[in-house]
Amino acid sequence: MWRDPGQPADSYYQVRPECTDVPKSKFKIKAGKTLSSRKWQAAFTPEGYLDISKTLGRIYRGGIHPSIRGEVWEFLLSCYDPKSTFDERDQIRQRRRVQYARWKEECRQIFPVVGSGKFITAPVITEDGQPIQEPLVILETTQDGGPSQDGNSAEIGNSNASATNQSRTNTSCSEMVKQLTSHGPLDKKVTQWMLTLHQIGLDVHRTDRTLVFYEKQENLSKLWDILSVYAWIDTDVGYCQGMSDLCSPMIVLLEDEADAFWCFERLMRRLRGNFRCTERSVGVETQLSNLAEITQVIDPKLHQHLDALGGGDYLFAFRMLMVLFRREFSFCDSLYLWEMMWALEYDPDLFSVYEEPELNGEKGEGSKGRAKSIRHYGKFERENMKNGAANSEGPLPMSVFLVASVLKDKSSKLLHEARGLDDVVKILNDMTGNLDAKKACSGAMKLHKKYLKKAKKA
Repeated sequence: MWRDPGQPADSYYQVRPECTDVPKSKFKIKAGKTLSSRKWQAAFTPEGYLDISKTLGRIYRGGIHPSIRGEVWEFLLSCYDPKSTFDERDQIRQRRRVQYARWKEECRQIFPVVGSGKFITAPVITEDGQPIQEPLVILETTQDGGPSQDGNSAEIGNSNASATNQSRTNTSCSEMVKQLTSHGPLDKKVTQWMLTLHQIGLDVHRTDRTLVFYEKQENLSKLWDILSVYAWIDTDVGYCQGMSDLCSPMIVLLEDEADAFWCFERLMRRLRGNFRCTERSVGVETQLSNLAEITQVIDPKLHQHLDALGGGDYLFAFRMLMVLFRREFSFCDSLYLWEMMWALEYDPDLFSVYEEPELNGEKGEGSKGRAKSIRHYGKFERENMKNGAANSEGPLPMSVFLVASVLKDKSSKLLHEARGLDDVVKILNDMTGNLDAKKACSGAMKLHKKYLKKAKKA
């Protein structure tokens, strides 16, 4: 029987010609398996209701065609309810674009580089709120960086706004800060936010720089703007390294800046606990201890070996969990992994949980009401529901089982070749570009099932 070998998807995410060491994607667009534009359109009723159960199955079988990936992700990340109509979604989209524009305007009023088409990579303020005279910042914000393009459809202000913003941006950053501080000490929130802006800029410069997409200044500044606005509204977490890796695909897939922001904001609802830090701990440590517990149940010999090497805290897996395997897979394959993972984890109740947090509480508290049909949930979530899998923090995320699956796959090599933590790190680093996203997801699902059975018996 003839089988479609599939069409490579790399051409949709062009790599700069000088970057010759970038791994090729293993993801192939396959007729009949990959969710195509035609199948996606056919999944909606004339009013706009989406048949989510069929869609989830197809995504897990063959991923999403790159041409529709952005709009499908908006559903996977619970930006929209599958039970909503086209008109209802249009209203939500417009409302969110206006809200994003308001937040962005707040940021721009404080620091006019936001929305100017430029960004900074050097600090502009000291920890006690004093301006820093940094020549690099003056150069970055006054040189001609091309036309300012916000990419947002609901910008606030009149037709002269961009000219005014450009004029304000051409004032040196130190002058901007002096004007801010001229009326007394800066508010603590403003100071903390401004202290993160150059760190965001440094990370933006390093993020996905092998892609042709980021050769354009407007795309780099769009990424900086979104992360800056997010840091402004999420005062609890702000900005942490790794967020740029999570946000970058949203910019690539969604043309409108506000839409990309909301996709990122929804993703952060799931992951922000990883970035929440206290004086004593980093949020991701909870997932690392979950990983240790899973490995101890699934592969006790490996856990014992890693513990003996001083790796019982599993810190070597820190990066995989923080940025969801962005460094271990090619750009295209990491998107494929994410969408399979989200399809498997899909929970139709999350839209209302996110929209009405005061009624529902945050995700993970296990208090949300269940939809009537179990078919509307992803396969991973269905297994959790059947087995009543929840700890005090809620069900364990699939990302933890993905890491456990990778470790299980490399178990023999780790047991026989790792004589120290450096060897563990080297063996895991050698996987970069060689992992298969579909195989990793299948392995994670098997481990999840096995773990739930053993945990139930215990």
